[in-house]
Amino acid sequence: MYVTNVTTLLVTIVLIGNIVLAGVVVFIERRDIGSTWAWLMVLFFIPIVGFIVYLFLGRQLKQKNFYQLSSEERNYLQTTVDEQIQQLENRRFFDRKLLTKHSDLLLMNLNSSNALLSMFNEIEIFSDGHEKFHSLFEDIRKAREEIHLQYYIIQRDSLGKRLRDELTKKAMEGVKVRILYDEIGSKRISPGFFKELIQYGGEVEVFFPSFLKLINFRINNRNHRKLCIIDRKIAYIGGFNIGNEYLGLDKKFGYWRDTHLRVQGESVNQIQGRFLLDWNYSAKNKLNLEPYSVPVEKPLGNTPVQIIASGPNSETEHIKNAYIKLIMSAKRTVYIQTPYFVPDASFMDACKIALLSGVDVSIMIPSKGDSPIVYWATLSYAGELIDYGAKIYLYEKGFIHAKTIVVDQEVASVGTANIDTRSFRLNFEVNAVLFDEKAAKKLHTLFQQDCQDSSELTITRYTERPLINKLKEAITRLLSPIL
Repeated sequence: MYVTNVTTLLVTIVLIGNIVLAGVVVFIERRDIGSTWAWLMVLFFIPIVGFIVYLFLGRQLKQKNFYQLSSEERNYLQTTVDEQIQQLENRRFFDRKLLTKHSDLLLMNLNSSNALLSMFNEIEIFSDGHEKFHSLFEDIRKAREEIHLQYYIIQRDSLGKRLRDELTKKAMEGVKVRILYDEIGSKRISPGFFKELIQYGGEVEVFFPSFLKLINFRINNRNHRKLCIIDRKIAYIGGFNIGNEYLGLDKKFGYWRDTHLRVQGESVNQIQGRFLLDWNYSAKNKLNLEPYSVPVEKPLGNTPVQIIASGPNSETEHIKNAYIKLIMSAKRTVYIQTPYFVPDASFMDACKIALLSGVDVSIMIPSKGDSPIVYWATLSYAGELIDYGAKIYLYEKGFIHAKTIVVDQEVASVGTANIDTRSFRLNFEVNAVLFDEKAAKKLHTLFQQDCQDSSELTITRYTERPLINKLKEAITRLLSPIL
């Protein structure tokens, strides 16, 4: 009888606890309805364990003044944004037809995420890791003042060590080196990996560090950005992390297909500003933002660029909205490359509307995923769009990790954000939107070249898949809002 009473009490406590937590999820934390139902399923179907999972993966960040900017800094940044909004409304920048055509996208990005439009930039596109890292190391060797580097993943392998050693040499020469990496993505390294660099004045910080390297209640909110800024003259932004696999040296993945940009010109300041906000959030040694807002280099190139950032610190999904706006603006073609395709209803609706309007929507995903659960969900969503006429390509040469959208060979987005809930809501991401036909056409051509190394997932091939695959897709799709 005693044991029965104790068991009943424990079950009652668990049920009450689940109800209370469910109330928190539904009424206190503001979520979309999909993720709310997904978390309720987890809480009620796996009590206790579901509660623990929620503590690590479900809690949301505070959103008000996340970066703890002073009132002076906020006013300064807002004044700059307001000035450009006024310039856009007065059509000051619209001496170019392409900017006129996409003025609503420009204004939305500016109003939504304070993404300033910079007019004069020179862009170089990398689709191969060897080319990207050769260029990056060459620029690092030429640095004279400072190097700011931020990556989601830095591996403790030959490429990671080579980068560390090159940066250490620059620190020995008196160049100021600052490194920021994500705790979860770079779990195999620690500040000790950069011991000699730190001895020569380099600074290394960790975004959302774990407690005793064991407990991290922010494991679900990763800083997924990949940036490098050199002497405030050159910046890198895109999908490549630091590790041998990004050179195609990992047998599991094989050839690594990604997309990265090398930027010179006015946008370097915007990329630098994004790094500084993350740095100041993580570091004890804060940097003054204002000196970095003053251009130090004459304008280069002729490519207009907006740098869009998003993260769990904002109620608005800035990059997702930019993606949707791009798709809705298409008249002829939308080419998408992403390793994970687990969109929400709004993104799916944008694709369907474009397809029903006669737009060629082509999506390229890996032929084999690095995460089985996410991959089965990816196939589910991709398969749904086939019914509307989308062309789905499975990249066979290796692993495709590029995060690009190209519209009408006119405007394109390249960055760190995948097409999934994690990138839209949970991770800190950053993308560059390019308003330039030359860059867009090159990305369009790269997509077509990649099609030669891909197979098409036709409607016949998809409908004839085994029953077990259909079951996997159905189950993982239920969990897609929290993947």
